[in-house]
Amino acid sequence: MIISPPFLPQSGLTSSDASKPDPMMDAVDKFEAAHGVYPIAFDRRWHCGVHLAPDTHGAVYAIADGEVVAYRVCQHAIDSGNSHAGFVLLKHSSETGDGRTITFYSLYMHLLPLAEYYTFGYDATGLAEFLCEPSGPDTKGQVTPAAAGGDHKVRRKDIVGYLGRYQGIVYMHCEVFMLPTDFDAYFGHTQLGHAVPDTPTPRDCWGHMYYMIPAGQQFYALPPGTITDAHHKHKLKGIEFASGQTDTNPLPLVVETFFSKGAKYTNVWSVAADGSCTLLTDQPAVEADYEYELYRRATALYNTCPSDGYEMLRFGRVLSAPATLSGDACATWVQVTYAPGKQGYIDINTAAIKKLSDADFPSFMGWQKLGDGSTPFGSDGLCDIDALKKIVGDAADSEKPTVSTATTEVQKAGVLSDYVKGNDGVRQALRGFICNAPSEWDSTNNETRYAKLLDEGGFYHGNDEGYNKFLTYLKEIQFWDVTGLPAGQKLWFFHPLAFIRHFRKCGWLTLDELAATFPRYPFYTGSGSPRRAIATDNDTYRVKLSIARQRIQNHVVALNNCLRKYLGSDSKRISIFLAQVLLETAQWRNFGGTRRLMHEWGFGQYSAANPATQYYGPFYGHGIMQLTWAGNFDAYGTYRVIPNNTTGLYVERLPNSPHRITATSQHYSANPNDGGHLMLWSPRFDPDIIAENVEYACDSGGFYWVSKCFSQGFSINRIVDKDFSASNVGFVNRLVNGGGNGYYERQAYSVFISRVLGDGLDVDEAVLINPPHPKSAVLANMLRPE
Repeated sequence: MIISPPFLPQSGLTSSDASKPDPMMDAVDKFEAAHGVYPIAFDRRWHCGVHLAPDTHGAVYAIADGEVVAYRVCQHAIDSGNSHAGFVLLKHSSETGDGRTITFYSLYMHLLPLAEYYTFGYDATGLAEFLCEPSGPDTKGQVTPAAAGGDHKVRRKDIVGYLGRYQGIVYMHCEVFMLPTDFDAYFGHTQLGHAVPDTPTPRDCWGHMYYMIPAGQQFYALPPGTITDAHHKHKLKGIEFASGQTDTNPLPLVVETFFSKGAKYTNVWSVAADGSCTLLTDQPAVEADYEYELYRRATALYNTCPSDGYEMLRFGRVLSAPATLSGDACATWVQVTYAPGKQGYIDINTAAIKKLSDADFPSFMGWQKLGDGSTPFGSDGLCDIDALKKIVGDAADSEKPTVSTATTEVQKAGVLSDYVKGNDGVRQALRGFICNAPSEWDSTNNETRYAKLLDEGGFYHGNDEGYNKFLTYLKEIQFWDVTGLPAGQKLWFFHPLAFIRHFRKCGWLTLDELAATFPRYPFYTGSGSPRRAIATDNDTYRVKLSIARQRIQNHVVALNNCLRKYLGSDSKRISIFLAQVLLETAQWRNFGGTRRLMHEWGFGQYSAANPATQYYGPFYGHGIMQLTWAGNFDAYGTYRVIPNNTTGLYVERLPNSPHRITATSQHYSANPNDGGHLMLWSPRFDPDIIAENVEYACDSGGFYWVSKCFSQGFSINRIVDKDFSASNVGFVNRLVNGGGNGYYERQAYSVFISRVLGDGLDVDEAVLINPPHPKSAVLANMLRPE
């Protein structure tokens, strides 16, 4: 699921603080205005959106791929020019894991009218055609009718309009909500609303990991079995551990862990009897390079099955099925601050410790359902401040009625507004509210909802004419009748920025999102001269979206499992990884190779009809990253514990190579023909299983990525996490391929896919590629498949 905020400030794209892994959302959070607080309006009614006021005027972008449900494009402003009524409502359907479909809606309200585009220098460039003319008869000063969405669709980062204003204030009202059936279908499989969550059985696991540790658990200064070497270093099976303290935890603990730029970060809260949490780590505890070293740690600590061990270290549980490790072999020692000033090691594999992730929406991280059974809103639709205090955990302050001296509606609203706006902790708690409430854009029951405006102290007390005009105006602004959505029902609302930030940690790519990473023209011609995209009518050299879907469709789940396990949700990592895979598999034409050369001489799948072999030569490897060498196959077989099911002799013909082959446990002999070599190999398993088993084929690519050892250590992620540059991408090329094979394509793919998956704009444009020798540059035309 790829999702991004409705504003994309350039300033939010980078951060020097690795403990804050989403600088884009950090920047957009600052746009949330003090007025229009979610989910409470200034008059104490439901307000299930947020008001976003960027520091500069600009475009509003679709947060995800979707279809248009309804929209209003106005030619002119209303309310004497002070207000804008334009909006776009989108429906999104995506995936967050194996079989986990989520359907939700996003609303962008108060968009700039067409007549004011010239004021800000806009010329409608980038807008879809249907957004370039009024949605209905437009009379100056009146509300333009809304229109149904028809068959219009948008992509993530498409412009849906420009920042407008309401009642003279410049901002955009944004909402994210789900229909009750869609909400139940998705969240019925999470731990949302469970006061005592349990370790989930589904394999949907992403984002940050959480461990619930009961009170009275044993912590150790060092993991049992650790020895101290001659250099006074404490090591368990060769892995060094820093010494802590032995004791038990007096209170239950909630432990949060996450990875960023190779480091592991840990936060810990103690949980009091009343459920309140106290942070024990002022700053996240940092274990530098921990993620980069996961492969080395796994192979040392879990020699029975390093692959399962890798998952234990990353997720706290084995996600691969079936699991090889079990019982004591799964012991995973994690360093935790278990009391003020005390750290020790605990085995999180014990059944008493519950293991969760962001996919579970645990309540201890602030997620709360506000429905009929738990809500600060009364039957009149107004929020009660004392009920709100209890829900946000401010019970001590609510022992005395706060509003005892506030009698009129205006006074009550003022007290509530001051409480919410002046308390950062309350504002943060409100971000976790998931509210079952009516839409303010649904005209059903308007009279009932706003009847108290006529009561004594109400805004329209004694002014029936004004009240009726208000209802008439309100119904003109509302648009639910053109959406085709059920009327009169409550929806489930989320704080939009909290929703977006949370699901950006998912990292799961749908079939369509993966297909969009295929460039339309994937090959370049010319040897020693600038290469240009081949733009001919020959479909052999052009990738259509339908073809891209067809090639990748059988690998979606396995590929996503690989990304989750070895790369996480970082879009730059995924982009560069997929760029290499796209080249190594010849744009997924050659899925892992079919190199069974027993007693044969041959070149895999060489074919004049396959453009990849024309430019890159034949394939020798298996898997999406082409393991190729016998040592790689044996290492992966040991890592993944592939059963020993062959005693055959495999012969590989290697092309001309200046590299010297050193005999190890394998047997090599010189091949006099063409100056090449023969490799005679008796593997512990049939290597074709890597090509024939989709899970192995994809997982082996991630294995190669993190097990690659070079001068800086293990894991190609070390290079990818540095600044995006042609030289760093070129280094990754060499680590994957060993040379300059497909240099231009790999560079172009990396830039192109990073724009498809990342928050940057201008996906379809020319890409400047730096060759190995910086005396010239190549301009490649990279377009998305049609």
